[in-house]
Amino acid sequence: MTSTQITLYGISNCDTVKKARAWFTAQALSHDFHDFKKQGVPTDALDRWTAAVSWQKLVNRSGTTWRKLDAPTQSAVVDALTASALMTAQPSVIKRPVVELRRGSDHLITVGYVPEQWEAWTQHHITP
Repeated sequence: MTSTQITLYGISNCDTVKKARAWFTAQALSHDFHDFKKQGVPTDALDRWTAAVSWQKLVNRSGTTWRKLDAPTQSAVVDALTASALMTAQPSVIKRPVVELRRGSDHLITVGYVPEQWEAWTQHHITP
């Protein structure tokens, strides 16, 4: 039997991350929390996320961190490589939360608060 692992990535003081963590707890779904501020951005995970959902979706261009960047730094983000470098250096620029459900070699990934997607995942991938 293959076990399922859920990891929620974000920043502990982010309201959307708090809301997502509360949702998983309310659903009695065991999950790990990875805090970008304390643990950094895992490079291997960032590569998976970029491949699965695109760097454009991961970079939060409407957030405070992005708006505080100078124009040359913003305009330098043009592809997955430059976006990954920025997200590694400035984890707060990543749209949150990133949720990853792993079961065997399958990796299901969402960005943002999307409980309807998580509900669909859990119905199909987690057995009581």
